[in-house]
Amino acid sequence: MPELTHVNAAGEARMVDVSPKGETEREAVASGGVRMLPATQAKIKQMSIKKGDVLSVARIAGIMAAKKTPELIPLCHTLLLEEVTVNFDFIGEDYIKVVSTVKCTGKTGVEMEALTAASVSCLTIYDMCKAIDRGMTIEDVRLEKKSGGKSGTYIRGEKTVG
Repeated sequence: MPELTHVNAAGEARMVDVSPKGETEREAVASGGVRMLPATQAKIKQMSIKKGDVLSVARIAGIMAAKKTPELIPLCHTLLLEEVTVNFDFIGEDYIKVVSTVKCTGKTGVEMEALTAASVSCLTIYDMCKAIDRGMTIEDVRLEKKSGGKSGTYIRGEKTVG
């Protein structure tokens, strides 16, 4: 099992020193989703939620969250993000899947930024629709893919070496 990089020999939390690392192109894709009543999904599609365009607001929230990740996750490095996208798919009548992609050229990966973008987008959907559907659930937030860096490419469901 790989060593925990955010813990020193004494078991104390530490920020990883990335200064010896070379810069590489890095990309991460994360996903999550919100399960809701079919009527809630219909109102989102019809853009008839009183707070406004749910998916546009959730997209902006996800992008902003990716940029703020080092302020939310204590040991994350500040990165110059080159691209953040957040997209949505309606699955069935009661689920919205959120997919975030984050790219940069840097010394450390963007997995946390992609996961944060997906999570905050899901939370925003919940926030904008909670007045009509408090029973919504946020589900399956996870890393789907990452590339770049010494550890190479990871794709969920594929066997990886390392």
